[in-house]
Amino acid sequence: MSPSFINTLYLAIAFLALFASAEWLYHIKSIDAEITRKYVHLVTGLLTMLFPPLIGNHWLVLALCGSFLIILIASQVWKLLPAINAVDRVTRGSFLYPVIVYSCYLIYANYNQYIFYYIPILVLAIADPVAALLGKKWCWRPYTVLGQTKTLCGSLGFVVVAFLTCALLLINLESFTSYQVLLVSTSVALVTVFAEALTHNGWDNLTIPTGAVVALITLKEFTII
Repeated sequence: MSPSFINTLYLAIAFLALFASAEWLYHIKSIDAEITRKYVHLVTGLLTMLFPPLIGNHWLVLALCGSFLIILIASQVWKLLPAINAVDRVTRGSFLYPVIVYSCYLIYANYNQYIFYYIPILVLAIADPVAALLGKKWCWRPYTVLGQTKTLCGSLGFVVVAFLTCALLLINLESFTSYQVLLVSTSVALVTVFAEALTHNGWDNLTIPTGAVVALITLKEFTII
């Protein structure tokens, strides 16, 4: 068996262990489903960071993402995995996550630059839950977009975290000038915070990374990166 295939099996086990730990927190420790869902959201994003260095075949990534998409759909149909699904709102975010991960992997493979994978996924994995938690804890300056209430506190938190996430990745993965780091990080942070503000019911799992990818590709086409 190839190293990529073995690594795919290890990652599949890690994802199953993550789901099991979330269920343990929900059922045994009585942690609210909103918290366990964010926990799975964050750790899933971190685990998917291992895809580019550990899996060198996009078909294996497709198999992994496809398998978990089937699990998530089945859990919704048969009312399983309440640690993820027992939230008081309609959301399709769980279903969209495997789709966007595989899509970002294909884009990374096309450009052969890690930032096309890591920036979209990490901004989604870190900035989005930070915005949600800040908005709930400090409901400062609420505003309504397309019938949904957001908070300026949450949006500002998103921008700051998205900017810092991009800057740290660019500094460590690319030989960019300070100007390039500032421009790219600011562009991605602004595009993705608007995507987060304008989409609801889990669709930000699609629009946030898509916004990041569009910003990166645009800057790439103008030879800024």
